Amino acid sequence: MRLSSIPQLYRNLNRGTEIVSVMSKYGLADWLSRLNLDFAKGLLKDRDGAVLARQSRETRIRLALSELGPTFIKLGQLLSTRPDLVGRELSDELRMLQTQITPDPPTVVRTIVEEELGQPIDQLFLRFEDEPVAAASIGQVHRATLRTGEAVVVKVQRSGIAEKVRRDVDVMSGLAQMAEAIPELATYRPVATLAEFQRTLLRELDFGREERNLQQFAARFAGNEFVRVPQPFSELCTPRVLTMECIEGIKLTEVAHLDPLENDLAAIARRGAEIYMDMIFVDGFYHADPHPGNLVILPGGVIGLLDFGMVGRVDEQLREDIEEMMLAIFQNDPSHLAAVMMRVGHAPTTLDQAALRGDISDFVSHYAAQQVGAVDVGKALTEMSEMIFRYRIVLPPQVGMLIKTLVTLEGTAKLLKPEFSIFEVLKPLQRRAMLRRFSPARRIKKMRRIYLELEQLATILPRRATEILDQIQAGKFDVHLDHRGLGPSVNRLVLGMLASALFLGSSLLLSRNVPPLMFPEETWFGLHRVSILGMTGFMTSLLLGLRLLRAIGKSGHLDRNE
Repeated sequence: MRLSSIPQLYRNLNRGTEIVSVMSKYGLADWLSRLNLDFAKGLLKDRDGAVLARQSRETRIRLALSELGPTFIKLGQLLSTRPDLVGRELSDELRMLQTQITPDPPTVVRTIVEEELGQPIDQLFLRFEDEPVAAASIGQVHRATLRTGEAVVVKVQRSGIAEKVRRDVDVMSGLAQMAEAIPELATYRPVATLAEFQRTLLRELDFGREERNLQQFAARFAGNEFVRVPQPFSELCTPRVLTMECIEGIKLTEVAHLDPLENDLAAIARRGAEIYMDMIFVDGFYHADPHPGNLVILPGGVIGLLDFGMVGRVDEQLREDIEEMMLAIFQNDPSHLAAVMMRVGHAPTTLDQAALRGDISDFVSHYAAQQVGAVDVGKALTEMSEMIFRYRIVLPPQVGMLIKTLVTLEGTAKLLKPEFSIFEVLKPLQRRAMLRRFSPARRIKKMRRIYLELEQLATILPRRATEILDQIQAGKFDVHLDHRGLGPSVNRLVLGMLASALFLGSSLLLSRNVPPLMFPEETWFGLHRVSILGMTGFMTSLLLGLRLLRAIGKSGHLDRNE
């Protein structure tokens, strides 16, 4: 346990104790599930009375996060988008997490709105419905009518949620630092994962960021007659209150209410996929939560996008890498796909590259041989995520969010057209991407960026070289080395030297009969006038030696030839 993790746990001792208690309960249930003791398995139950030891490991993790409250539910929802990090089974289980939240009472909601906007609610709105149309862990949404008669929805942050999130993240930070020292948990990169989660959650707590997202997407689709984005009312927006236009339409969760005679459902599905492909691969800024409840169909086949609290960004370099991966799949080039995957992700030093290339070759051959419209992109991306998880390649968070968005998008589009495949849209997009990549304008832009970087390097290189030479001449030049994995070897070396020294010293004490002595008279084993200190040291050195041999044997390096 790191000393730096103690303050986070101490500052929130009660909450920390509650979290550790819940985790201990579910961890003990996991241990009991592996025992063949039926009477013991019924000792631990969840809040609904279900026996925990009879649930799967993934289900127990979901139940533990659900019992710990909104912040941990949000963490589980984030991890559900990272099958490359937690595996497909746990990712699928965490998608079932739902925030069951009792809405804040109307008096609390009205107080927050009035405090944030600085006026009585009756002066701000002609009508404000106290009953929310939706309630989640961060905020709840109410319908309202402006004094000018426009229908709006008002998103209000829950009372005290910012303080609750800060407290839970503080405790989780201490636990993550402790988990980083456990080899079985270190592979999940708990500190880095928590840092990503903290950034995501803090952005979601700031409604001002969502307002800016609405403005940016509204400007992006201002000239598109087939896309509608709700307009925010900036004078009625703060970091805790967001007022935006109310868009009425038929949600894709209610697709049965769409009249197929008035709406070309296949055309709407394709148009929606094309809109997302343009956002991702042209703009690099996209709506990252295209589940059926966030998309509505308006008259004329217009698609309305709702809830911009979660957006994704793809920088130019990552966009080029993704385009390269798509090209490798279309051209049946598994070697290039493996090279790009290892370049984009963080591969472990023990990666079996030959086995990875073999699996990628099977993957590419399987999907490259299929007809474009027959490819199930969701299944393909899921298989790729499983392969990445199996080889412990950690992808950037942007890639994990993009994979989740594409899988969700295809599932949503299939509600309109069951046989729809995103590959129908990706195929022509790939050709456009290649033309755009080799266009003169893009080449000039890239060369200009390279020139500016070289110019900066040429500016600072002489000065830095002079500083290094001055340090060498003055005898102050230091080289700092990071010895990875050397700590256990040094500890074993020191322990071996201590055991050897103790053995030799004890042998001298025994041979010279140094008092105090035991066995003044000869015993059955021939022991006579044995030095107590010598015998104690001898036994201790023997135990240390056995402990050292056991540690080396467990590491697998006792007799292995490198």
